[in-house]
Amino acid sequence: MSVLIIAEAGVNHNGDLVMAEQLVKAAAEAGADLVKFQTFDTAASIARHAPKAEYQKQATGTGQTQFEMVQNLELSRDDHAFLVDACKRHGIGFFSTGFDQGSIDFLIELGIDRIKIPSGEITNLPLLRHIAAKGKPVILSTGMASLGDIEAALGALNDGGIDRSSIVVLQCNTEYPTPMVDANLQAMVNIGRAFGVEMGYSDHTLGTEVAIAAVALGACVIEKHFTLDKSLPGPDHQASLEPNIFADMVRAIRNIESAMGDGIKRPSASEMKNRPVARKSLVARNVIRAGEHFNVDNLTAKRPGTGISPMRWDEVIGRIAPRNFEPDEIIEL
Repeated sequence: MSVLIIAEAGVNHNGDLVMAEQLVKAAAEAGADLVKFQTFDTAASIARHAPKAEYQKQATGTGQTQFEMVQNLELSRDDHAFLVDACKRHGIGFFSTGFDQGSIDFLIELGIDRIKIPSGEITNLPLLRHIAAKGKPVILSTGMASLGDIEAALGALNDGGIDRSSIVVLQCNTEYPTPMVDANLQAMVNIGRAFGVEMGYSDHTLGTEVAIAAVALGACVIEKHFTLDKSLPGPDHQASLEPNIFADMVRAIRNIESAMGDGIKRPSASEMKNRPVARKSLVARNVIRAGEHFNVDNLTAKRPGTGISPMRWDEVIGRIAPRNFEPDEIIEL
């Protein structure tokens, strides 16, 4: 199965539908499978006194509360309908993360075929139960979580009727950008082993190396923040990839997918033509007369590999030469 690549537009539309459609178009051109936005009712998700994260303060200043910042980025129902249509026109799948029960219900109405649970909601038991009741496949991000948190969230989803075979768990770090030393790719592998689930990576590091490496380690889903311009104002732009770099990442992931192979070691079709050129055959080290015994002094191994394999050395030593051989001539029995 091909790796699912999600271009996380998130709130990088800055509340502008023109920019949002540009993100859709650019994500499609970059080769992403889905472009993902965020669906929320600010009042249902954030208390008015909630502080901003440090990275949000650095990106947007301290003049607004988190509530005010997020409310300015909220998409209406009509906005969502516009984006669903834009995705159809540009040939890419629409996706969005719901942050509250009403938003999950609305996304189901829009026809999404899976539900994304963001890192901040992994300990929101009422929301987890609400999501489980929908019976849809789930992608679960695990930023800030311990193995115990993941186990509890999976338990809630399982108890609600979602089988683990329908859940992909994403290793994630919620610092924007994530320091390389905190990317912890091995944690992704350990999550897969510990819980018997498909694994993936939600990547907030700068660059593309971690996402590409995650695919080599077995990730089946890659989510990466995506922007038209890293210098734009807003909380997530600086930790996002611009379209040309995102396209490079997609190409690299597809190449890694192809390079992974099936794990069976055998000569490939492309290299079979090189075998007779690169391997060696038993040849005469010097002149050998008919009736002489082949021995360590008159035999050697040289290219090409079109004659008797040197692996048959012990079988050939002591045999009688059936005819004369000139130096470098391939031995025949």
